[in-house]
Amino acid sequence: MNELEKRIEAIEKRNKKVETDKAWETSWTRKICIMILTYIVVILYSYLVRNYDNILLSSLVPVVGFALSTLSLKLIRKVWENKSK
Repeated sequence: MNELEKRIEAIEKRNKKVETDKAWETSWTRKICIMILTYIVVILYSYLVRNYDNILLSSLVPVVGFALSTLSLKLIRKVWENKSK
């Protein structure tokens, strides 16, 4: 395989990864998982903290929900990628 063929193969591999990334970012699987995980965090937060007057503490809910969703979505993404092939 010559240099040009290697470069074309590398570009095609990169393009496939970009297409997969874009499909994941716009997928309903990802959106629904983020919504569910954020909802669970809000429920847990509501049970743990019953004082809703503290705006700084209340503002952490979406941040923690988002952080947890990004950490846990890696596994879900792998399953999604395998099923979408």
